[in-house]
Amino acid sequence: MSSGAERRLTSMRTTQQEAIAAAQAGDEAAFSALVEPHRRELQVHCYRMLGSFEESEDQVQETFLRAWRRRETFQGRSTFRAWLYRIATNTCLDALAARPRATPRDPADIPWLEPFPDRLLPADDEPDAIVVARETIELAFLAAIQLLAPRQRAALILRDVLGWPAKDTAALLELSVPSVNSALQRARAALREHLPERDDWDAQGSEDERALVQRYVELSESGDTAGLAAMLREDARFSMPPEPGLWVGRDAIFAAWDEGGFGTEEFGDIRCLVTAANRQPAVANYVRKPGDDVHRGFALDVLRIERGEIADIVTFPPSLYAAIGLPLTL
Repeated sequence: MSSGAERRLTSMRTTQQEAIAAAQAGDEAAFSALVEPHRRELQVHCYRMLGSFEESEDQVQETFLRAWRRRETFQGRSTFRAWLYRIATNTCLDALAARPRATPRDPADIPWLEPFPDRLLPADDEPDAIVVARETIELAFLAAIQLLAPRQRAALILRDVLGWPAKDTAALLELSVPSVNSALQRARAALREHLPERDDWDAQGSEDERALVQRYVELSESGDTAGLAAMLREDARFSMPPEPGLWVGRDAIFAAWDEGGFGTEEFGDIRCLVTAANRQPAVANYVRKPGDDVHRGFALDVLRIERGEIADIVTFPPSLYAAIGLPLTL
């Protein structure tokens, strides 16, 4: 490291130490300046723990409240960022313990699963962008880790996603290092059972992906269920949280769409907007029913694409449009 870089690093550390001292003395502005740069990555962390975008917003706020109330306990034995992660993890564990629902057994049985808007993820050139690698933010991964017991989930996220040492993970979870390693092994085995096999990754935002999504939009707007079904992989999956149920296979999905009246005059006229969530392409559907004068939000389809085919469609209700940054009507 050059002497100039060393001086800048020393200056940054001194500035942060001064801000921490000011915050611990009760300076709310100094405290806000310390925590706000970590808001996005902490929300992603809470989202992974909880599976719900709405709950992740609430728990980040709770994390900051707890950090403020406990600010004098920060002793500098870890980085301020790591200290915030400790608080956020425990906040989420408390929230999970308070849930009146049992841990689900299948990825399709997660009614609280919600998409995370790409516009709120750290940008690729931001220092914390590594915490949202595509394979650890896709809906398939989010659904799979919701099947883990809370401490197993935390151990997996801290060790395999954030890269924490086993010793630090054990201290946070108040477990022994062997217990953490055992929990991690069980979590990895469960993921192998529930995650779809991925032998290649289509480049996000590639020309081929954009063309496929545009074709999906055109077929949706024309109500061509047969054409849409032809875009699906033979073993494609379709689900609609919070509604229960999972449709597996092209024929089963086509039958579900046909039974729902999709593509009929009674269903209405469809218009679509392309967006993105969980580092995946997404299509917001708007429907104008017969006799109506506007297209109203109907469903958000988050797509997983493999080798030029749609492998997975997870459809969410229009109540989530605002979080994605979409209007409710066109």
